[in-house]
Amino acid sequence: MSMFSIFNVSGSAISAQSQRLNVVASNLANADAVAGPDGKGYKGRQVVFETTPMGSEAASGVRVSAIKESNEPLRRVHNPSHPSADAEGYVTHSNVNPVEEMVNMISASRSYQNNVEVMNTAKTLLLKTLQMGQ
Repeated sequence: MSMFSIFNVSGSAISAQSQRLNVVASNLANADAVAGPDGKGYKGRQVVFETTPMGSEAASGVRVSAIKESNEPLRRVHNPSHPSADAEGYVTHSNVNPVEEMVNMISASRSYQNNVEVMNTAKTLLLKTLQMGQ
């Protein structure tokens, strides 16, 4: 693998983690959302990654292959005084677990930071190599 393909691999990972952070932000923004009049509430989403070849070299990158909705049941809370309560007095909330989403956010953020560091290190090594030729 050449030094230049490191930028492609890390760049693909940065792009994928950026999409993951956007999905996590959407999930967290809708964590307390209640179902509308149609009875359908917000379902949390998760990013699915897959490896992808990077050019003619043996390097592999990462990309988002899908964004899937969670199969967990929506959370129902008994609150008859709520304006969105059904006939039985239950309010349907999203199935987003804020604690899990915070862990996902930290993980995605750290992965993003690590790939930026890989690119900075590769850039420094390339610059030092060029300076050796002077």
